[in-house]
Amino acid sequence: MKSNRGRRHQRNSKTEVGSGDMLSKLPGDIQACNGDRLSELPADVLLNILERVGTLDAVRACILSKQMQKLPAMLSQIVIDLSPRDLFQKSDVVADVTNKILSRRPPHITIRKLKLKFVLSPSRCLSIGKSVGLAMATQKFDAAEFEILTPKDSHICTDAHRELFAMQFNNFVRDCPDAFAGLTRLHLRNMSFGESDIPNILRYCKVLESLSFFMCGAGISSVLHVEHTRLTELVISYCEFKTVELSCLPKLQRVTFGNWPCDESPLILGFVPQLSKLSLPQACLSRKTLNLSQLLANVPTVSGLYLEFRSEKVRIRPECPKVLAPVLTQLRSVSLDNLPEECDISWTMFLLEAAPSVEDLCITVWDHKCRKESQKSRSRKMDVHWEPSDPDFKHKNLARLTIYGFQSDDNFIGYVRRDIHFCS
Repeated sequence: MKSNRGRRHQRNSKTEVGSGDMLSKLPGDIQACNGDRLSELPADVLLNILERVGTLDAVRACILSKQMQKLPAMLSQIVIDLSPRDLFQKSDVVADVTNKILSRRPPHITIRKLKLKFVLSPSRCLSIGKSVGLAMATQKFDAAEFEILTPKDSHICTDAHRELFAMQFNNFVRDCPDAFAGLTRLHLRNMSFGESDIPNILRYCKVLESLSFFMCGAGISSVLHVEHTRLTELVISYCEFKTVELSCLPKLQRVTFGNWPCDESPLILGFVPQLSKLSLPQACLSRKTLNLSQLLANVPTVSGLYLEFRSEKVRIRPECPKVLAPVLTQLRSVSLDNLPEECDISWTMFLLEAAPSVEDLCITVWDHKCRKESQKSRSRKMDVHWEPSDPDFKHKNLARLTIYGFQSDDNFIGYVRRDIHFCS
């Protein structure tokens, strides 16, 4: 079966900074006269053009004219976001350009956005950190973001590599406290921390709003306690923790907790009074059944829920509406992704029963070819039993039902008819 999933999750392909594509679209007469005509434009017009082509392209363009060489230091956005391949080839360029732009920058011009992607290297990190830290001491930043890649990619990283990278990053934070004190977004990968390292990093990052971990951890028996006054977004994917406890995050709004392989419930939602979006990719891969009433016991504020099953057995308990309803009072949008083809999808109705405010329900049914078994064996293990608790149940708010991977069989047609009946 051909899946329609790509239509839902398709991302805009990112134009790599430094490609020069935008500059090539400048009028031919400007290129022909080696930029002389371009340099004659007013400074505000030039800056508007340069903001659109990316920082490295802007620096490259300004080499054409002495009059333009001061313009990179006046940019309101400094974005260096190369592809990993280009980044490894030009790793020195990131530190050099960052230092030159920030060191020559007029202090009265606010930096609306600083976004730097760079490779974890002690000398280059120190250069970047010192440059950013000095700029933060004298200039105003609206947003500052670090995305740090490691010299080894995820698939070839050993435990020793991850421990080394974590140690190097801890040293980076310790040596450049001013840079991290003003950071608003941080993306880390391939690091194995000590149990106290992440709380210590969060203490340095006083104004951090978004934190992302990919292939990180602190050991299979570790407990990660997260507390922060400003954090609004937390993403944890393919990480190794026994438990992640969101102890006190008063401004947290969005959580993505991906890859849930252990047989316990590793995510504990504590004081997160503003949490509205909860995404659990591959949350049901363990042998433990997911009880939403327990997971969301302290969080009746969730308005958007995403669950992904990777075409495996559905391990979620269709709970009684009286038990589940108190934690789903604010739920407006539900997305159930990668349900196995042979699974009877009628069990998903329990969410509508317990969440009368849901307006949008999206279901994707898709099987990975490499995991396919015989339909008979799959159907025996996939089904989740559900019966309506109230035969007269009506749902008055569901405005949109989307099913990707729809097939004209009793499973799907019966489901749609049932929805129409409940919502009529």
